[in-house]
Amino acid sequence: MKFIDTHGQRMPVLGFGTWQLTGQQCIKSIEAALKIGYRHIDTAQIYENETEVGNAISEHGIAREELFVTTKVWTSNYRKERVFSSVAESLDKLQLDYVNLLLMHWPNPEVPLAETLGAMQELIQQGKVKAIGVSNFPVRWMREVLGKCRIPISCNQVEYHALLSQDAVLKFARANDIVVTAYSPLARAKLVNHPILENIGKKYGKTSSQVALRWLIEQDGVAAIPKAAHEKNARANFAIFDFSLDDSDLKEIAALAGNNRTVNPDFAPEWD
Repeated sequence: MKFIDTHGQRMPVLGFGTWQLTGQQCIKSIEAALKIGYRHIDTAQIYENETEVGNAISEHGIAREELFVTTKVWTSNYRKERVFSSVAESLDKLQLDYVNLLLMHWPNPEVPLAETLGAMQELIQQGKVKAIGVSNFPVRWMREVLGKCRIPISCNQVEYHALLSQDAVLKFARANDIVVTAYSPLARAKLVNHPILENIGKKYGKTSSQVALRWLIEQDGVAAIPKAAHEKNARANFAIFDFSLDDSDLKEIAALAGNNRTVNPDFAPEWD
């Protein structure tokens, strides 16, 4: 496994996403992922599966220091006291004393950034959170975050895949020592069986999905968190550390970049 340093935290570049995983399927999927070798688990308050994530981690019995766990505060919990109470609830559900990374899930113009970030900083001081960051924040919002936060921001989790250019976000993140974590790294299955990626994969005995994920984790300061409900897919997603893409591959993949965004709710910010 390859790691990225996030201000003292070692984040595995490949994580296991849990969005839309619920109930026993969620527990079973995470247990399978941990057996395969995943050590980076991503969840969120709004996913309503923190209890299942906690049960799966507990049942697997893995040492806490081997795990990197991320959760996210939902936008309705950005007031200071709600940050504290909702994170306490998240920790209780996860059966953890702390999370490695706590993110603001989306920008919320109705609550001052300083209030939310200040509460998150206090959680670091209390030992309940190791690092903080944001999700779905374009560059304009990231600039404001850095102006409001005394503690380094470790991560910006955004939709990122071969069909969606994130050049502006990546440039800003790298300049400010911020990891970019790519969610929906397979563009909600649009990159599964993609002809160009399939053709590249034939050189290495890999699938188009494996090429898409490898392309992400080869980039400086980028991690990826694919979701896989079935063990077969989780195992395939994990099998991307035994090959590297060459310059011709990178050129072909770069030509795919566009504005093919799959996550764009009504409350989303103005994207870069």
